[in-house]
Amino acid sequence: QMQVFESGGGLVQPGGSLSLSCRAIGGAFRIDLMGWYRQAPGNERELVATISYDGETKYPDSMKGRFIISRGNQNEANLQMNSLRPEDTAVYYCNAKTLLEERWGQGTQVTVSS
Repeated sequence: QMQVFESGGGLVQPGGSLSLSCRAIGGAFRIDLMGWYRQAPGNERELVATISYDGETKYPDSMKGRFIISRGNQNEANLQMNSLRPEDTAVYYCNAKTLLEERWGQGTQVTVSS
């Protein structure tokens, strides 16, 4: 059974940058899609970015420009976050999908505050 692990969250000042990493292990099939989502208190989980096995990236319009997703290898997805704002404060989750399964990580807290 595949497992997903996130790392890299923390406290950052407004205007700062932070990089998150995600690694999926234990899967028996190719990871077709990896994505980053976030959930702030009282809000629904929302999509930040996705990246396919062949490197195609997709962002909601609200996330374009400040967030960059990339893949270190086929089982890793990194999220570079720039010009962070207090409203970016949330728990950030990584998601990985194969042909037969979909797994979420436990999430990593990102807090943007002075």
